[in-house]
Amino acid sequence: MISVEQAIDLLRDAIMVTMVIVAPILIIGMFIGLVISLIQAVTQIQEATLSFVPKIFAMAVAIVLVMPWMFQRLLDYTRHLFTTMN
Repeated sequence: MISVEQAIDLLRDAIMVTMVIVAPILIIGMFIGLVISLIQAVTQIQEATLSFVPKIFAMAVAIVLVMPWMFQRLLDYTRHLFTTMN
């Protein structure tokens, strides 16, 4: 039987793993958004789709590139979860 403290620790670990996994994608999206916003401010082009399309493309490329690392983190957490449950 799992105790309340163990359940809280597992939940905290799950949230941390989730944040670590999505961080690279969100950071790339924020960086591309900042660069596009600066370009828009300098050129005074205020088109909403101009920032949306490059961010989506960059984040999709980031997902493809980071996917093996993401799966490894998930596998590590899953192994930790199953060993902790015993």
